[in-house]
Amino acid sequence: NTGNTLTNIPDFREAAYRTMPAVVHIKSNKTYTQRRRTSVWDEFFGYGGRGRSGSQTVSTGSGVIISSDGYIVTNNHVIEDADQLEVTLFDNRSFKARVIGTYPLTDLGVIKIDALDLPLVELANSDNATVGEWVLAVGNPFNLSSTATAGIVSAIGRDLDIIKENRDEAGMAIESFIQTDAAVNP
Repeated sequence: NTGNTLTNIPDFREAAYRTMPAVVHIKSNKTYTQRRRTSVWDEFFGYGGRGRSGSQTVSTGSGVIISSDGYIVTNNHVIEDADQLEVTLFDNRSFKARVIGTYPLTDLGVIKIDALDLPLVELANSDNATVGEWVLAVGNPFNLSSTATAGIVSAIGRDLDIIKENRDEAGMAIESFIQTDAAVNP
């Protein structure tokens, strides 16, 4: 090959264009309640030591619309223990969401918004992934706009031993991750 031709460099514009509308931003409000410390004087004057104080945290993350009627897959750690979930779509519309189900052992969660005719990402069979294959990671964790990064599949069937102590009801610890070098925010 002579010269600097760019004909063999992958072009992710089409994949990004087709995927970004189905990637959402998720905001999760969580309230944590703690017992307040009380003194003997509080007990004497009837405050009873049952006081509670609450603090609220907000976590954010990305999700992917997997059905046109509003089912969204996300990470369990984004939605876990949420009092309120808000989903912002690519077109900036916002919806309240509810948790449909979670599986903490694999950090997966499914939420639902009440909307129709949504863009969605078509799921593929992960068994068909191969080492060296190009991947595109699309997200919207900070509600700024969708982001995209590319990389390759570096390993398949990766067992990271992160759930060795936490097994499901049947005693299973399912780990078969696809490892990629695409830059993804933690």
